[in-house]
Amino acid sequence: MRVVAISNCAVRLSFLEALLRDAGVQPVLLDGQMAAMEGSIGAIPRRIVVADEDAEQALRVLREAGE
Repeated sequence: MRVVAISNCAVRLSFLEALLRDAGVQPVLLDGQMAAMEGSIGAIPRRIVVADEDAEQALRVLREAGE
């Protein structure tokens, strides 16, 4: 698995996940539960990861979207 995005913003993460899914890449959100446990104050950023074989395509999709 490879990290392709890190953020504290739930809206941004949702948008990035949608972009990746539309491109045929299956994203996985990590640390969402930990962020919720600490009260979502932004101390623990959430990460989007993809399979190693999808990483290049995922990074290209995000770059083309201005991310």
